[in-house]
Amino acid sequence: MSVVILGGNERMVRNYKDLCKEYKCDAKIFTEMTTSLRKQIGNPDLLVLFTSTMSHKMVRVALDEVDGREVKIARSHTSSMAALRRILAENVA
Repeated sequence: MSVVILGGNERMVRNYKDLCKEYKCDAKIFTEMTTSLRKQIGNPDLLVLFTSTMSHKMVRVALDEVDGREVKIARSHTSSMAALRRILAENVA
């Protein structure tokens, strides 16, 4: 399963990747808006949005990119490990 995480804390990127590996998921993590974000998102199975640590533009770009596809979208106001663990437990079979 592929997971794209948008937002979050830059110092937690390694921890996010390790947790995704525990759930046997490939993860792409973007903590900041980049000019090529639209192209880099790809076709994930799960899109995680840490809304408190990302810009409105980043949310719009991500949602526009996956619009019309079969992508699960999970939003969390906090970007903690516990929040990501809960999201992965609910969405990964």
